[in-house]
Amino acid sequence: MTPLHPPRRLRPALASVVSTAMLAALAGCGGGPSPVEPAAATPTATTPVTVPSSTGSPTAAAAASTPAAQPSATSTATAQPSPASSSPTTSAAAPLAGRIRPKVTYRGDATVYDAGDGDGACLYGASRDLMIAAMNHTDYESAKACGAHVLIRAANGASVTVRITNECPLPCAPGQLDLSPEAFAKLADPSRGRIPITWRLLSPSTSDTISIRYKTGSTTWWCAIQAIDHRNPVALLEVRTSAGWQRLPRTDYNYFLSARGSGCGGAIRVTDIYGQRLVVNGIALRPDVVQPTQVQFAKR
Repeated sequence: MTPLHPPRRLRPALASVVSTAMLAALAGCGGGPSPVEPAAATPTATTPVTVPSSTGSPTAAAAASTPAAQPSATSTATAQPSPASSSPTTSAAAPLAGRIRPKVTYRGDATVYDAGDGDGACLYGASRDLMIAAMNHTDYESAKACGAHVLIRAANGASVTVRITNECPLPCAPGQLDLSPEAFAKLADPSRGRIPITWRLLSPSTSDTISIRYKTGSTTWWCAIQAIDHRNPVALLEVRTSAGWQRLPRTDYNYFLSARGSGCGGAIRVTDIYGQRLVVNGIALRPDVVQPTQVQFAKR
C-alpha cells in the first residue's frame, strides 16, 4: 500500500516551505504530461519542459514585505457589495489563460495526499468539502491554477470534479494531480496510490458568488487582495485609483499585491481567463474577513 503524502499547507511566512523530508515523500512522482489536444502554449510529450528549481511557494522576500501582524476580524462580513458592471466575454478562446486552457484534455497521473481540512498553498482556508486537489508545480504556474475546477477521468470510466486549492511541489510532474483521499476514492481505492488519468478545465454550475478577502496586515499603505469562489480561473485583479484602473501583480501565495497601497479599500475589478470583467464596489478594507459580493463569472 502506498502511503499518503503528508498534508501541505504552504504559507508565505515560511522561509523554506518544502522540506527535504517532503521531497523524499514525493520521490516517485515522475512522468511527463501530454495534452491529448495540444494547445499552442502547452508543452506536449515531445516538447522539453523546463521547470523552476523552486517550489512555487512564497519566498522569504515576499513574506518580508508583509507588515507586522495586526489584529484582524475572522467573522464573515454581512455587507453585500453591489457590482458596478459586468461586461461580456471578449473571446471564447480564453485569451488570458496560462498553461491550463479550456477544451484541452491533459494526461498525467493522479496521486493521493493527506489534505487535512483542505487548506493549502492557495490560502483559501478550510474547504467546505474535500473534493479538492493539489496542482503540480509546473501547471500551478505561480497560483494561476488556484480555484480552477477540473474534471478528472480514470481508465475505468470513473470521474470526479475537484477544485484546485494546493500545490504539489517538485518532483510532481507536469500533468500530475495530487488528490485528497476523498476525491481519489471516486476514481479508485486510495491504497493504489497512483493511477493514470486524463483531465480538463471545467466551468461548473454553481450558486456561489465571488467573495473578496484582504490579507492579514493590509492597510491603506499596503494591501493584498484575494478572490474566492470564482467559477472560472482568475487572470487579473485591478484596483481603481485616481489615475484609473491599476493592475496588481499576483503573488505565488494567491493574493494580488498593492505594495504601496494604491487603490486599497476602493473598487476592485476581477477578470477571468475568458476576459469577463466584474467590478465590485463596497468592499471594506477589513483584513482576513471574507466579504461576499453579488457577482459571478458566466458559465463557459
